[in-house]
Amino acid sequence: MEKLSKWKKFLCIVGLLVMIAGILCGCSKIGRMIGLTGITENASAESSIILEEEDLPADASQGGSQAGRESRSEEPAATMETTEKATTKVDETDQTASGNPLEKSGGTDNESNLGIPLPSHYDGRSEGRAARVRDQGELGTCWAFASLSAIESRLLPEEIWDFSEDHMSHDPNFLLGQTGGGEYTMAMAYLLSWRGPVTEEEDPYGDDFSPEDLTAAKHVQEIQILPDGDLEAIKRAVLQWGGVESSLYIDLKNASDASDFYNPETAAYCVPAESIPNHDITIVGWDDDFSREAFAGGVTSDGAFLCENSWGTEFGEDGFFYVSYEDRTIGLNNIVYTVIESTDHYTDLYQSDQCGWVGQLGYGAETAWAANVYQTEKETEIAAAGFYAIDRDTEYEVYVVQQVPDKVDGESLQKREKVADGRLTYAGYYTIPFAETIDLNAGERFAVMICLTTPGAVHPIAIEYDAGDGKCRIDLTDGEGYASPDGVSWERVEESQKCNLCLKAYGK
Repeated sequence: MEKLSKWKKFLCIVGLLVMIAGILCGCSKIGRMIGLTGITENASAESSIILEEEDLPADASQGGSQAGRESRSEEPAATMETTEKATTKVDETDQTASGNPLEKSGGTDNESNLGIPLPSHYDGRSEGRAARVRDQGELGTCWAFASLSAIESRLLPEEIWDFSEDHMSHDPNFLLGQTGGGEYTMAMAYLLSWRGPVTEEEDPYGDDFSPEDLTAAKHVQEIQILPDGDLEAIKRAVLQWGGVESSLYIDLKNASDASDFYNPETAAYCVPAESIPNHDITIVGWDDDFSREAFAGGVTSDGAFLCENSWGTEFGEDGFFYVSYEDRTIGLNNIVYTVIESTDHYTDLYQSDQCGWVGQLGYGAETAWAANVYQTEKETEIAAAGFYAIDRDTEYEVYVVQQVPDKVDGESLQKREKVADGRLTYAGYYTIPFAETIDLNAGERFAVMICLTTPGAVHPIAIEYDAGDGKCRIDLTDGEGYASPDGVSWERVEESQKCNLCLKAYGK
């Protein structure tokens, strides 16, 4: 087994140098190595698994609290890397139509509006597609406010919702609490597991209490992650889907604070230097002609995004403000909630990844296979599979295996039926419907299987595992997952890799 900690390329090089030094010195044990290899029972040396803790967005990866894991067969070791991404408040104390003529059914269509010229300005407020401004107060919950604001924007103007940030930020599968901050992968995990969203009326904000046994008012079935720094993609997503959850570095502590980067007279903000994002907001528009003179200084060209904050209406322009295109942190993390459905579209959810995309698994190649085995409780029609694409242009094949025996081997997983294939433009989570549903008997064991090919990747399968960072509550007892380099030789990942596969199945 091989596990790679994402300590940038520098640390990978350091690890290799440590290995070489150890070999030259004749050491029998080298602690904290990076990239050590072992062989599992069912895998050859060429197909040893690599686990990597990714910084999650497509392309350059700007993830939040992250941690890598290393191990060797005789002496497991662990390291941790934390990179704060929109994680804390700055003071540290049925597919729904959007009313947009560009929109097409089927959230995986990212190219439907590429040929349409973008307007020079767009304001979601005047189009009735900006959610009501809220106030996070003194808690580190901007990530939850930005996520749910984007979802509410996605549903406007046809549907008006007020979803509960309290419920999302009290998710028992995460351990940070409301003062410890959070990031968008936590929001994704909460929503994709159908734990929410619930309404504000059911769970009001700020009372330090979240009721149990609430059910989701909507089902989020697809979330796209736009390439970092792609300003045109952000604009087209705002136009097509509504608000885009994003992040930036902000040195303001609250609505009444002052900053050298912020002009309160024009509600204009820009940090022209590279910084680590520490605050989540929602992009709801843009203005290519917004004057450079409106900013506090250091801006050389016109143009800005219109952003909704979560500091109440006393901040900026009734809660909204402008961020220059020259800001070095805006647009590094861009989350679009493209498919949000009524709760009766799919009624059954089979899953084992309550904490969602924590790391990645692969065999040192662009292609890898994964299968999760589940058991029905009643007669069911399996209708779709859901999984993460870890980067752009991922090609997928989806299979279903019926009547899986209690003892799984390579031969039993060969009896598969192909139900879908395609290509995904952006990273993100996708629900792939089958051309025809598959009828299953009550008590039947079945497997949903994927083969993913992601250009340039060596770990194309998203996984949930204990990264050792104290962020997630991981349960490996609820999964039966298998991974393979070729779809022939398989190994049980809960045992050999101590992880769950991020691979869901949906029934009707």
